[in-house]
Amino acid sequence: MPYYYGYGFGIDPLYLLVVLVCTVLGLAAQSYINSTYKTWSKVRSDGDTGATVARRMLDANGCNAVGIKGVAGELTDHYNPQDNNLYLSDANRSGGSVASVAVACHEAGAIEFGGHKVLTIPGYEGKMHAEDLENYIQVFYENESYEHTVFPGAVYVSLSTEYGTLYSKAELTAIYAVCQKREIPLFVDGARLAYALAANECDITLPELVQLCDVFYIGGTKCGALCGEAVVFCGMHAPAHPIPRIKQHGALLAKGRLTGVQFEALFTDGLYFEIGRQAIETAQALRRVLHEHGYRFFLETPTNQQFVILPNEDMARIREHASIEYWEKYDETHTVVRFCTSWATTQEDIDVLAAVL
Repeated sequence: MPYYYGYGFGIDPLYLLVVLVCTVLGLAAQSYINSTYKTWSKVRSDGDTGATVARRMLDANGCNAVGIKGVAGELTDHYNPQDNNLYLSDANRSGGSVASVAVACHEAGAIEFGGHKVLTIPGYEGKMHAEDLENYIQVFYENESYEHTVFPGAVYVSLSTEYGTLYSKAELTAIYAVCQKREIPLFVDGARLAYALAANECDITLPELVQLCDVFYIGGTKCGALCGEAVVFCGMHAPAHPIPRIKQHGALLAKGRLTGVQFEALFTDGLYFEIGRQAIETAQALRRVLHEHGYRFFLETPTNQQFVILPNEDMARIREHASIEYWEKYDETHTVVRFCTSWATTQEDIDVLAAVL
């Protein structure tokens, strides 16, 4: 007569134990893979993206006919023999550049800590291309399982970018057209907006920016304000009942008037734009000085940020007289650093720096 275990369903406890052990081992392996992946995803490559490296490896091994395409999700990479394509998840396909991971990994992961997933697309000197944005969204919806993945809910760009580069009116218009077509809002980070608008190469005015996005903000803290930024809703309505939302996130100032009076002053008699021009003029002077002393530029920009390749032995000496920001390792003996001018930078500051270069 057979013995039945459990609640009369003929379940063998040994079988349950094996299933439990396998489940625990599987979860542990998955956790280890995710942890290792996250750790190494923070280490910068030599500048190549995952797609570039994969293409190089395939070609080197005679697999020239294998295509490379994107697939939504994280760690969803796979080869499909039916169409002879290697599918790389978005982060692995386009990751590798500072521009593509800046928002995802910078600011202590604040966006994702707030409950929103960051989806990255390729970056070019800090900027996205409209065609890449359209392709990303198109590939997302071509995936039959898209409802089980993270939806692209908004597009985030900066003006100027963390590379000090600028979107042209045509570039921003093209990106906004994709957003309108796909019915997702376009948000423009304006932390450095004063310096972008003051640049000679900028062909976008503040009134025109209102027509080229759904939401943007006017940066205050980077151009002399004590605190705060002014958020402007233009292509979409402001959220209903914003005060409770702000308060729930611990961001409501008890003395909100303090923020308002600053922006009233900044937009009186053109002060905001005057502040921007001050930073641009001193940045131009800084560029001339760096060129005169024979330094190589990693990226020369039209705004207040300049990226210079410094010999490692020069960094400590320069830091005694100026604040410079480490950007990335260039080679064994050189480092890319970022110089920034601001509303408070004077010609005297540039002269002091020139004397120690």
